[in-house]
Amino acid sequence: MKVKIGLGRQILAKSCLASLVIFGMTACNSSDSDDDNNPGYIKFYNASKNSPAIYLTIDEDLDTSEDDETEITFSSVGYTEALGTYEIDINDYFYELAWQDGDSSVRSELEMIYQSELSIEKNTLKLVVLNDDVTAPDVVVYDIPVIDDDDDDTYSLFNFNVLNVSTNTSVIDVYISESDETFNEAELLGSYQNKELSENQKFDQGSYVYYITYAGSDEVIYQSDAVDYYYSAQYIMVIRENTGVGSSPFIMDKVSNSSRVEYIDFNAEARFRVYNAISMNDLLPAYQGDVTLHVNEIDDTPEIELLNYGQLSEALNVDSGDYSLSLLASNTETSLVSHHLLSLSENANKTVFFYADEENVDNDGDGNVDEDGDGIVDEKEVTIHSLVIDSSDNTSIYGHEITAVNLADNEDFNLVNIYFVRNDETIDSAYYHRSFSFADHETLYLNNNTYQVYVVAQENSSNIILDSFELILDEDSTDQFIVIENSQTSGTGYKANLFSRSSE
Repeated sequence: MKVKIGLGRQILAKSCLASLVIFGMTACNSSDSDDDNNPGYIKFYNASKNSPAIYLTIDEDLDTSEDDETEITFSSVGYTEALGTYEIDINDYFYELAWQDGDSSVRSELEMIYQSELSIEKNTLKLVVLNDDVTAPDVVVYDIPVIDDDDDDTYSLFNFNVLNVSTNTSVIDVYISESDETFNEAELLGSYQNKELSENQKFDQGSYVYYITYAGSDEVIYQSDAVDYYYSAQYIMVIRENTGVGSSPFIMDKVSNSSRVEYIDFNAEARFRVYNAISMNDLLPAYQGDVTLHVNEIDDTPEIELLNYGQLSEALNVDSGDYSLSLLASNTETSLVSHHLLSLSENANKTVFFYADEENVDNDGDGNVDEDGDGIVDEKEVTIHSLVIDSSDNTSIYGHEITAVNLADNEDFNLVNIYFVRNDETIDSAYYHRSFSFADHETLYLNNNTYQVYVVAQENSSNIILDSFELILDEDSTDQFIVIENSQTSGTGYKANLFSRSSE
């Protein structure tokens, strides 16, 4: 047994193998530790940033038959996500990585990108990691021993390995301190190259902060928020590239048996854009189709000086935090919106949609908006609202997320249907479709293809096409917003506006 003194605590590194705890799993007793029937474990982490969701299959015999004792295709795992830890009988297996390029997730219909072999060993976790470009994948299988904590009678310790899958630099230094300390008190855990897994580290349970510097430097380029460890378990701390808007090049994931928690740089910036979906209305005489936006207070310097109806602003980079947004009608400087909250966490990337809602006025609260009984609503008013939706930092090349936003204000229909029709489909048979109400949004993932998109609403018994257009998705496409809104130039009175969810 080796004993290392650091952080005012003993850090124990044991070389023996047993089966007490792995990622929160319960142990066998010591008499079971020599049992050859003790299982091994498998886990999958997707570190390929341009990949779609990936399926892992374990098979003892590629000649598939009903007699196979083990043939499992696990749930799909998106970029930065991890499969739960699964117990597998000790044996030699083939394994496959594949993605769903059609409507079925049956193994035989998946598109395989990688195939190899591995051996499941007693008291060992096989961590399968997909790295690099999905079109030329690099797959690494790590052996992580199950840690014996028989000496921890109080279950007060936890175990972790550091895995560096970032591609930002050749070598990084990783430090750790207790959460009430600073980098000055931090201890170096080690220096790690790309795709390098550290030896196990053992600490008392508690709350800690991680720091990352370039090799040999004392300039912190990543600092985590407090990371809590309150269970006698084993974790993998994965360091990966930050594909978000913050300036730090790294993000850290705490991967346990059944969960993954993302830790963004403590000082990461945020970003937002604004979309003007406020259609002109006689009840808003001061508004002539363009707005000025102020952040936190109205002063002489607006953050967005002129934003026309149907336009998307440039992205604004700000510190993370809570902001108050106000809108003025550009030509008259009449206030349209005041003190709408925009809350931006670290690395957040948001799009703010401003839209108008025309409502009937019920002054006496009796539910009757036609007091004189002439069949006409006595009074209407227009209120401007904001809707905040995540933008996208995804870089998948085989498919893309489409977020449809319904800002079409019409009292004759509240629900809108959107259909993505492929070449061999009609609206009635379209596999990809969503329904959503006014001021709501729906997101779906579409594989690369050519789609005829139809936006349909129902008035009484009639289905009305509000707009239609062709959508072509390929490897160069980005995730998209489709905004359904009122239009004075469209023949139907409505249009679908398409723009990228990425703010780059």
